[in-house]
Amino acid sequence: MIASEKAATNRRGAGSGIRRWLAGIDQQIVGLVIALVVLLVFFGIRIPGQFFNPMNLMSIGEGVTLIGIAALSSTVVLILGGLDVSLGSLVGFCSAAAGVAMMRINSPLAGLAAALLVGVLGGFINGIGVTKGKLEPIIVTLATYSAFRGFALLTTGGYAVNVKNGAFNAIGTGSILGIPILVLILLVSIAIFVFLMGFTTAGRNIYAIGGNPNAARLAGVNLDRYKLGVYTLAGLMAGVAAIILTSRTKSGQPISGSEGLELQAITAAILGGISTKGGKGAVIGAMLGVLIIGTLNNGMILLSVPTFYQRVARGLLLIIAVLIQNYQMRPRRKAIPPAAFPATESEG
Repeated sequence: MIASEKAATNRRGAGSGIRRWLAGIDQQIVGLVIALVVLLVFFGIRIPGQFFNPMNLMSIGEGVTLIGIAALSSTVVLILGGLDVSLGSLVGFCSAAAGVAMMRINSPLAGLAAALLVGVLGGFINGIGVTKGKLEPIIVTLATYSAFRGFALLTTGGYAVNVKNGAFNAIGTGSILGIPILVLILLVSIAIFVFLMGFTTAGRNIYAIGGNPNAARLAGVNLDRYKLGVYTLAGLMAGVAAIILTSRTKSGQPISGSEGLELQAITAAILGGISTKGGKGAVIGAMLGVLIIGTLNNGMILLSVPTFYQRVARGLLLIIAVLIQNYQMRPRRKAIPPAAFPATESEG
């Protein structure tokens, strides 16, 4: 009898997880799929011999891995009701640390450990500022945005550090069964985050904190613990992104490759339906946003669009994403039924 009750409870838990996951597949997700198809068709027509070339499609897949990992970080922070604008700087700091570590200890494990450790510590510092310091996330992460960039430059002396370790560089250039290792890392990360946000109590509590922190507190959720955990997780993902960046470029990069990464990650998340006010959105939406940005970036490069126009396009995309979200969240006016008006007697 007890076993059957536990089984029923587990089925209900799994069912609620699936419902939370499906809740993110709304009209905006459908709209994103349509937008992605339109972009693919547009660039396919404009650049028929290049865009759908298998090598270029593989390049798009590899190119979106860095933005995708960063967007997973931003997605969880935004759902929590927070914000992290230090992401790009922290990725640069992690990349610089990985490069210097392997320059001194020629071991891939040294590079991996340095990137992940610096990322976790950076995310933890952000979390401490938000929880113990009681500061607004934008203030904390603006401060660390500058600090992490400074530490990255100090670590390498302002220059990129060459990484000549073949095993480490294979992460960015190798493949398994024809699939680039970078793409596999992104797919595994997506699966982990989908499970975390859709099928666990922790994910449910993160949504609850972002949607209504007071109600979550009254329900017994430890807000500070979750905020600290989420920002630390964001730092860990910054470390993963740094590993991808360092292995692809074969160098520890304090700035190049990570500058502006936080803008692209936040844009992808918001474009994918992640609410800037917290408590709403799904990982799958953010990843569709990543694909749109990656496709747009690749298409503009193939069309030889100048770099500064590409920056303008990304900024406009963020504005459009926020405008669409604000429109969807705007309260709808409902028609008042005739019965709501009291009948009046005619005069005379």
